[in-house]
Amino acid sequence: MNNLHKAGLAITRGKWGWEPAGMPAIKLYTTGRKSGQERESMLTCPVVDGDTFVIVASRGGDDFHPAWYLNLRDNPTVWVEAKNQPKHQRRARIGTSEERAALWPSITEKYKGYAGYQERTDREIPIVFLERI
Repeated sequence: MNNLHKAGLAITRGKWGWEPAGMPAIKLYTTGRKSGQERESMLTCPVVDGDTFVIVASRGGDDFHPAWYLNLRDNPTVWVEAKNQPKHQRRARIGTSEERAALWPSITEKYKGYAGYQERTDREIPIVFLERI
């Protein structure tokens, strides 16, 4: 998703690419846990709760967490860009098992692929709340 959506956003100056598969998308900027460099990822947000974005660290059902998740786990201060929202700072908070259990039905209803990803891996796929600071 990253390269296609980045290109679409760039070419259309933000008019296309913010809602793939009917879900809002965001650009997430984290600080690399090893390099200290800014890292950018395009992600979907299956749940938006008021001012909070909820993202899923699925990595397509791989057995390893995505790098962006490991980065925000170690440094929860992140930057986010979204449709009609310029780049702004947020705090990442990893959801508890209880929060995940409560939201998982809504998440998989928005995108059924997440349920398949969970079936492919033994790890519990985490959810992350991106809260305004």
